Amino acid sequence: MTAAAFFDVDNTMMMGASIFYFARGLAARKFFTSSDLAGFVWGQIKFRLGGRENKEDIKTHRERALSFVAGRTVAELTSISEEIYDELMADKIWSGTRALAQMHLDAGQRVWLVTATPIELAAIISRRLGLTGALGTVAETRDGVYTGRLVGDLLHGRAKAHAVRALASREGLNLKRCTAYSDSANDIPMLSAVGTAVAVNPDGGLRDVARARGWEIRDFRTGRKAAKIGVPSVLGAGALAGAVAAGMAYRRR
Repeated sequence: MTAAAFFDVDNTMMMGASIFYFARGLAARKFFTSSDLAGFVWGQIKFRLGGRENKEDIKTHRERALSFVAGRTVAELTSISEEIYDELMADKIWSGTRALAQMHLDAGQRVWLVTATPIELAAIISRRLGLTGALGTVAETRDGVYTGRLVGDLLHGRAKAHAVRALASREGLNLKRCTAYSDSANDIPMLSAVGTAVAVNPDGGLRDVARARGWEIRDFRTGRKAAKIGVPSVLGAGALAGAVAAGMAYRRR
């Protein structure tokens, strides 16, 4: 019971970025005004195209992304997240990655999702897939209501590795016997923290590192489909803009 597995979500467990589907579902429910959305999307695009991942900048932009839920209750967002998962996410789970997770479960190991996705949504995905649990970005709440601010850091990059090490300490895991799965070069710190690293649907940077280090590579994408849905999560801002438009069109129908 000292072995476990850790899975990234976006493009690893799920086709595309979870924030894409979440935003699409919220837009369909009129959570956004057009002016709020325009400012948020433009800020995200500028940040992503800048190519720099300054810790404080990342936190600032994620807090802006969280601002649209400020004043909403945890119960409301959790219920809506359940609906959005059923409507837009359930059929986007990679069957190959899910089979890998099940392999670990069948071997008696625990399986966690480790993602920058809000913890409420990550927990729903984990529960629906029958996994052990999830580590995700935590939004601040007061008396059950979101403030629109973060608790701690965005669970991204090195923060994922720190979170996995902390979980291993709490749960009595031997990281040398653990396995981690991700699609992104941003997750190299997490992949390097465990005994076995697997690149799933890898971006170019991770594919190069995986080959150099002898890590296993699993790619469940094929042909044009891969080009369309294998979008690195760093492009989530552009995806979000498209999701919003799609969500508003869905609402008008």
